[in-house]
Amino acid sequence: MARFTFKLPDIGEGISEAEIVAWHVAVGDRVEEDQQIADMMTDKATVEMESPVSGTVVELAGEVGDQVSIGAALVVIETDAADVSAEEAPALGAVSGGVKAAPASAAQAETAEQYEAENPGVEDAQVLPGTGRGTADEVGGGGAATGDGPVGLPLHRPAAGPPPRAGEDFKALASPAVRARAADLGVDLSQVKSDSDRIRHADLDAFLRYGSGQGYHAPHASRARDDEQVKVIGMRRRIAENMAASKRNIPHFTYVDEIDVTALEAMRADLNANRGGRPKLTMLPLLIVAICRTLPEFPMLNARYDDEAGVVTRSGRVHLGMATQTDAGLTVPVIRDAQDRNVWQLATEITRLAEAARANKLAPTEMGGGTITVTSLGPLGGVATTPVINRPEVAIIGPNKIVERPVFQGDDIVRAKLMNLSISCDHRVVDGWDAASYVQALRKYLETPVLLFAD
Repeated sequence: MARFTFKLPDIGEGISEAEIVAWHVAVGDRVEEDQQIADMMTDKATVEMESPVSGTVVELAGEVGDQVSIGAALVVIETDAADVSAEEAPALGAVSGGVKAAPASAAQAETAEQYEAENPGVEDAQVLPGTGRGTADEVGGGGAATGDGPVGLPLHRPAAGPPPRAGEDFKALASPAVRARAADLGVDLSQVKSDSDRIRHADLDAFLRYGSGQGYHAPHASRARDDEQVKVIGMRRRIAENMAASKRNIPHFTYVDEIDVTALEAMRADLNANRGGRPKLTMLPLLIVAICRTLPEFPMLNARYDDEAGVVTRSGRVHLGMATQTDAGLTVPVIRDAQDRNVWQLATEITRLAEAARANKLAPTEMGGGTITVTSLGPLGGVATTPVINRPEVAIIGPNKIVERPVFQGDDIVRAKLMNLSISCDHRVVDGWDAASYVQALRKYLETPVLLFAD
């Protein structure tokens, strides 16, 4: 047996550390070479880490939400081979001033209490080798650690104690569909009996018909639930930090105006009816064309503000951010050179980027460098919104729900489709007059949509 330390490699984005957003293994698990062991998030993307060797996991470098420095130990694996081609991990207790590690093999049969008695002064919060967290006295060693090095991360390993009794830690085998159905019904699968080694829908049906009913609640029944604590990590933490920084540093103001999109919606319906093999048009690509046509007259909106340097960069191209909701949270892929794309090309790119974002497959170059952003709640709509600016941009545009209402046209009352359009701006760079004038310029294109296709 030998121990292999898998160190976090340089991901190649010029970053110094990455955040643990998911562990796919636990201490004691068997892993195979090339098996996914963790997801690490940088400022630009989430990267999957795969094991370079086969063996048993004996130590993990921290919990979900912790940061790991490039080159620091991520996982320690006890390999099957007597020798490994890569670096062997020394016993962690011999490094970093007396860090407590998991036993090297089961043959040691050493309990945590015995280890503690033989190694007095070792704290229960451990760090990985070379992190320099705390003083030597604090970790019970006599080394020269001073606490000035990078902060270390806790080690995790199986808790000492007797093996589980028969029946403890039982996990019923079932397909994801059966598990999802049981969760919706409030059924504890450990209470469901099956003639095979896997619980099927038929077993669940039998439990509901003839079972004791313990743990079962009728669908949609109102019932109390336990409080749940959710750690803010990964994408959710990035969103929280970015939004807080945006509101803290940018004096926002929002302007909202009503636009008659009756003619635009009629034209969109005609285009979709004759689109052939091209993608179906939503309102968004038409709005983006209008944005690109009007921005040259309002360069202060298509800009990025470096508030530390005190410099506003007015972009000659439209790199348009598209706020997209994913399971992990809101992300903003960027449509590069939107000004050079026609309405069908924009529709195709919108679909591609949205699918990549939801599948967590966006390239780093597709996630930054935007000059202005559009955010839409789609079918949820909303009468009016006050979007938060995607810093360091200086403006964000939010189309709202289209509603049908009666309006006056001269002395006549007609049916019209109306939409409120919101724009939030950085008041350090953009004046209220500029924002209102820009929306009026957008109105001209959206209320006379033939202009979108005129030279």
